[in-house]
Amino acid sequence: MVKARATTKSRVGKPTLSAPDDDPYLWLEQIEGARALKFVERQNSNTLQVLGGAAFERDRDALTSIYDRPDNIPCVSRCGDYLYNLWKDANNPRGLWRRTTLEEFRTPKPSWEVLLDIDQLANSEGQDWLLNGTASLAGDHRRTILSLSRGGSDAVTLREFDTDAKAFVSDGFVLPEAKGAVEWLDPDTLALSSSHGQRMATTSGYARTVRLWRRGTKADQAPAIFKIAADHVGVGCNVDHTVAPPRMWFVDGVDAFNFAIWLGDESGPKTKINLPSNIWMLPHRDWLAIKPRESWSVAGRTYVADTVLVISLAAFLEGNRQFEVLFEPGPRRALQGFFWSAGKLVLSILNELRPFFEICTPSDKGWSRAQLRGLPDSGVVDLRPLDCDPSEDNGDLLAGSQDPLTPASLMLIENNVASPTVLKQAPKTFSADGLVVTQHEAISIDGERIPYVQTGPADETGDAPVYMSGYGGFGISVRPYYNSALGKLWLERGGTTVQANLRGGGEFGTRWHDAGRLGGKKLSHDDFAAVAADLVRRGVTVPKRIAAQGGSNGGILITNMLTRYPERFGALFCTIPLIDMRRYTKLLAGASWIAEYGDPDKLDDWEWLKTYSAYHAAKRGQKYPPILIATTRRDDRVHPGHARKMAAKLQAMGYEAYFYEPAAGGHGYGRDNRERAGFEVLGFRFLKCKIGWLDGEA
Repeated sequence: MVKARATTKSRVGKPTLSAPDDDPYLWLEQIEGARALKFVERQNSNTLQVLGGAAFERDRDALTSIYDRPDNIPCVSRCGDYLYNLWKDANNPRGLWRRTTLEEFRTPKPSWEVLLDIDQLANSEGQDWLLNGTASLAGDHRRTILSLSRGGSDAVTLREFDTDAKAFVSDGFVLPEAKGAVEWLDPDTLALSSSHGQRMATTSGYARTVRLWRRGTKADQAPAIFKIAADHVGVGCNVDHTVAPPRMWFVDGVDAFNFAIWLGDESGPKTKINLPSNIWMLPHRDWLAIKPRESWSVAGRTYVADTVLVISLAAFLEGNRQFEVLFEPGPRRALQGFFWSAGKLVLSILNELRPFFEICTPSDKGWSRAQLRGLPDSGVVDLRPLDCDPSEDNGDLLAGSQDPLTPASLMLIENNVASPTVLKQAPKTFSADGLVVTQHEAISIDGERIPYVQTGPADETGDAPVYMSGYGGFGISVRPYYNSALGKLWLERGGTTVQANLRGGGEFGTRWHDAGRLGGKKLSHDDFAAVAADLVRRGVTVPKRIAAQGGSNGGILITNMLTRYPERFGALFCTIPLIDMRRYTKLLAGASWIAEYGDPDKLDDWEWLKTYSAYHAAKRGQKYPPILIATTRRDDRVHPGHARKMAAKLQAMGYEAYFYEPAAGGHGYGRDNRERAGFEVLGFRFLKCKIGWLDGEA
């Protein structure tokens, strides 16, 4: 246990880059520590006193009503004969788990069969339950494992549920709270990947073993059929029912981007898949699709990074390495993902940030490729199988499309080939009159072109209130979604929004990600600052009117704007953040991100990590803009200590720094729509106030 120590004047400003381990705020890492909770209580009270009030309540209620609208699009997935959905609204804040048929879903107001009322369950059991996920057996979805989370945490309790009886199975599978998941092997057997039990967790807190769990036995007695090293990230297991008997794929997650994969059965792994560790691999029936993260030379050919290759699985296992090439990337043309659907491989591609999809079909004459028609070629388009299990997939696809000014449409593409038909249309939640969406590029510190999407009034005023956001990490692409919160509370009231596509993301493939990874993470932050400068250069606004927000990995981004580019922003909102790059590997799931950032315990890695560890770089006497740092106590992914410690240090040095931490929410903004709305509105009100945008109020 960390011993709490008072922060004396001599230690104000600690830790520093020269003394990174002299940390007077370690006591704030005690999530439920009495002293730490008193700190949180005082901070919350002060923040709500400053930012709360009638205007806050008005905006929170307006946003909550949008999230609770009965005509919002339900997110559905088909398991067997039914479409399943978790629905939240004002009367059901935790949600109703329910189902309907596709035919019924096509109607304007479908009738739903409620399987489980999560609010009722939470009240009856006196637990802060939320439903995180479900897992059922292909071909027979009556028995389902529910993943129940307390307050939104990643750790879940597993309980077996009977969808016909609409009740938990009295003598069914039950597992106490832990991080992990299950896969059904047969009606009486689960493949359990869970951190529950002694020595069953990796240093990152994820599952270390795959156990074969038979009905009627305790999980602690289930034999481990696959085990990985404790310092690896975590184990995975996929049960493939596209063949009989089902295959089991065992995955050793060495780090975030490297994996070792075995093919086996319920007795354990049998054959190690002879591929480089940094390859994405997706098997289906007798096919194997792969995408290397780096250039790969094999069988006399060299394939560049992000090429998509396919081969017969049987041929591959026999030693054949004659792959068919289905996709080759370009400098600004990148694969975003791929999936199998009814024996066809579907590729999701961004070309200069414009979405399109190709369907690749095998035949006796080889593979053919065709672009999927009828979908928008701008904005955001998402595509996925309607069926939850590949063995039941008949080729039906769900497509969603939207852009910053156009609410989402949900479309059905039947059998991979039919023209899309609109199933549901989301409501317009704000007035877009006079607003336009434009795309621009800023030039970063090293000459790289950084795209960004701007939404706002067609005419520039020169001092527009701008809301900037970015991420730049883990190869995740930032795309221009329709955002009801920003639309209603920022755009509709005359503001402008900007979304930056930073290096570290996946917009242009692995080379874009790697440029903003490890020591290059600093470049990702330079990119964001370059976009802010470009807004001023173009005459959109001035620095004091730019508000910026980022969360999680984006928390590093925002705190680096505070310490490295304070002159370019008027206010900053930092949410569920990663900040302390010296101790992040020792806090919750932090060790799992070493491949993205580096290992602070290695001298060479610390040399670049310290260049963007804002917790250490922050010092007295600077002109930092006001900042609000917010997290949640039930975030068991990014430790709330990051946010707590940064706020405490900034306040001790005399800066205008606010802090907010609700009790629940997990790695998100709240357990229900009202809490999520309150979290967001608090940030909006802070940013508006600090950039001097009265927004029609005295």
